[in-house]
Amino acid sequence: MKTITVVAAIAAALSLSACATVTRGTNTAWEVTSVPTGAEVHTSNGFHCEATPCAIKMPRKSEFVATLTMDGYEPATITVTNKVGTGGGTAMAGNVLVGGLIGAVVDGSSGAMLDLTPNPATVTLQAQRHAEADQTGEQ
Repeated sequence: MKTITVVAAIAAALSLSACATVTRGTNTAWEVTSVPTGAEVHTSNGFHCEATPCAIKMPRKSEFVATLTMDGYEPATITVTNKVGTGGGTAMAGNVLVGGLIGAVVDGSSGAMLDLTPNPATVTLQAQRHAEADQTGEQ
Protein backbone atom coordinates (compact mmCIF):
# COMPACT_ATOMS: atom_id res chain seq x y z
CA MET A 1 0.00 0.00 0.00
CA LYS A 2 2.87 2.34 0.82
CA THR A 3 4.39 1.74 -2.65
CA ILE A 4 1.11 2.69 -4.34
CA THR A 5 0.95 5.92 -2.30
CA VAL A 6 4.53 6.83 -3.22
CA VAL A 7 3.92 6.10 -6.92
CA ALA A 8 0.70 8.15 -6.84
CA ALA A 9 2.51 11.07 -5.16
CA ILE A 10 5.30 11.00 -7.74
CA ALA A 11 2.78 10.84 -10.60
CA ALA A 12 0.88 13.79 -9.13
CA ALA A 13 4.06 15.83 -8.73
CA LEU A 14 5.14 15.12 -12.30
CA SER A 15 1.72 15.99 -13.67
CA LEU A 16 1.82 19.33 -11.87
CA SER A 17 5.35 20.18 -12.99
CA ALA A 18 5.76 22.73 -15.75
CA CYS A 19 2.45 24.34 -14.83
CA ALA A 20 3.05 27.50 -16.86
CA THR A 21 4.08 25.52 -19.93
CA VAL A 22 0.81 23.60 -19.76
CA THR A 23 -1.57 26.40 -18.72
CA ARG A 24 -0.06 29.39 -20.54
CA GLY A 25 1.88 27.87 -23.42
CA THR A 26 5.15 29.07 -24.87
CA ASN A 27 3.54 31.56 -27.32
CA THR A 28 1.33 34.58 -26.84
CA ALA A 29 -0.37 37.21 -28.98
CA TRP A 30 1.62 40.45 -29.17
CA GLU A 31 -0.79 43.25 -30.02
CA VAL A 32 0.26 46.46 -31.71
CA THR A 33 -1.69 49.53 -32.77
CA SER A 34 -0.57 52.73 -34.39
CA VAL A 35 -1.78 56.29 -34.64
CA PRO A 36 -2.85 56.58 -37.40
CA THR A 37 -3.92 52.99 -38.02
CA GLY A 38 -2.85 51.02 -41.08
CA ALA A 39 0.94 50.82 -40.57
CA GLU A 40 2.87 47.75 -41.69
CA VAL A 41 4.84 46.00 -38.94
CA HIS A 42 8.09 44.02 -39.32
CA THR A 43 9.96 42.53 -36.38
CA SER A 44 13.66 41.81 -36.04
CA ASN A 45 12.83 38.15 -35.35
CA GLY A 46 11.08 37.66 -38.69
CA PHE A 47 7.39 38.25 -37.97
CA HIS A 48 5.16 40.82 -39.64
CA CYS A 49 1.61 42.03 -40.15
CA GLU A 50 0.18 44.00 -43.05
CA ALA A 51 -1.70 46.72 -41.18
CA THR A 52 -2.27 47.87 -37.61
CA PRO A 53 -4.07 47.15 -35.41
CA CYS A 54 -2.90 43.55 -35.45
CA ALA A 55 -1.82 40.67 -33.23
CA ILE A 56 1.18 38.47 -33.97
CA LYS A 57 1.68 35.08 -32.33
CA MET A 58 5.11 35.32 -30.70
CA PRO A 59 7.24 33.12 -28.48
CA ARG A 60 6.89 34.42 -24.91
CA LYS A 61 10.67 34.54 -24.48
CA SER A 62 11.13 36.84 -27.50
CA GLU A 63 13.05 40.08 -27.40
CA PHE A 64 12.82 42.06 -30.62
CA VAL A 65 12.53 45.43 -32.29
CA ALA A 66 9.37 46.16 -34.26
CA THR A 67 9.49 48.68 -37.11
CA LEU A 68 6.28 50.34 -38.26
CA THR A 69 6.12 51.93 -41.70
CA MET A 70 3.40 53.81 -43.55
CA ASP A 71 3.45 56.02 -46.65
CA GLY A 72 3.76 59.68 -45.67
CA TYR A 73 5.14 58.90 -42.19
CA GLU A 74 8.59 58.42 -40.70
CA PRO A 75 9.40 54.81 -39.80
CA ALA A 76 9.03 54.19 -36.06
CA THR A 77 10.54 51.49 -33.89
CA ILE A 78 9.65 49.95 -30.57
CA THR A 79 11.72 47.56 -28.48
CA VAL A 80 9.85 44.64 -26.98
CA THR A 81 11.32 42.60 -24.13
CA ASN A 82 9.88 40.12 -21.67
CA LYS A 83 9.37 39.83 -17.93
CA VAL A 84 7.95 37.27 -15.55
CA GLY A 85 4.19 37.67 -15.75
CA THR A 86 1.71 37.31 -12.91
CA GLY A 87 0.44 34.00 -14.24
CA GLY A 88 3.97 32.77 -14.87
CA GLY A 89 5.10 33.73 -11.39
CA THR A 90 2.12 31.93 -9.87
CA ALA A 91 2.88 28.79 -11.86
CA MET A 92 6.55 28.97 -10.85
CA ALA A 93 5.55 29.32 -7.20
CA GLY A 94 3.36 26.24 -7.64
CA ASN A 95 6.35 24.35 -9.03
CA VAL A 96 8.46 25.34 -6.02
CA LEU A 97 5.76 24.51 -3.45
CA VAL A 98 4.93 21.14 -4.95
CA GLY A 99 8.60 20.36 -5.35
CA GLY A 100 8.51 20.33 -9.12
CA LEU A 101 12.14 21.14 -9.83
CA ILE A 102 11.71 19.64 -13.29
CA GLY A 103 8.66 21.84 -13.86
CA ALA A 104 10.55 24.93 -12.71
CA VAL A 105 13.37 24.19 -15.15
CA VAL A 106 10.96 23.50 -18.02
CA ASP A 107 8.93 26.66 -17.37
CA GLY A 108 12.09 28.73 -17.06
CA SER A 109 13.69 27.44 -20.25
CA SER A 110 10.52 27.39 -22.37
CA GLY A 111 9.64 30.99 -21.57
CA ALA A 112 6.13 30.00 -20.46
CA MET A 113 6.35 32.11 -17.33
CA LEU A 114 7.19 35.26 -19.34
CA ASP A 115 5.01 38.00 -20.80
CA LEU A 116 6.03 40.35 -23.61
CA THR A 117 6.29 44.00 -22.65
CA PRO A 118 4.88 46.32 -23.77
CA ASN A 119 1.80 44.34 -24.71
CA PRO A 120 -0.33 45.81 -26.11
CA ALA A 121 1.94 48.38 -27.74
CA THR A 122 0.81 51.68 -29.24
CA VAL A 123 3.10 53.62 -31.57
CA THR A 124 2.43 57.18 -32.76
CA LEU A 125 3.78 57.82 -36.25
CA GLN A 126 5.20 61.22 -37.20
CA ALA A 127 4.33 62.76 -40.58
CA GLN A 128 7.28 63.05 -42.99
CA ARG A 129 8.71 66.50 -43.43
CA HIS A 130 8.94 67.42 -47.09
CA ALA A 131 12.26 68.72 -48.40
CA GLU A 132 10.57 71.74 -49.95
CA ALA A 133 9.17 72.81 -46.61
CA ASP A 134 12.65 72.69 -45.05
CA GLN A 135 14.28 74.98 -47.61
CA THR A 136 14.62 78.59 -46.52
CA GLY A 137 15.73 79.87 -49.88
CA GLU A 138 19.25 80.63 -48.62
CA GLN A 139 22.22 79.19 -50.43
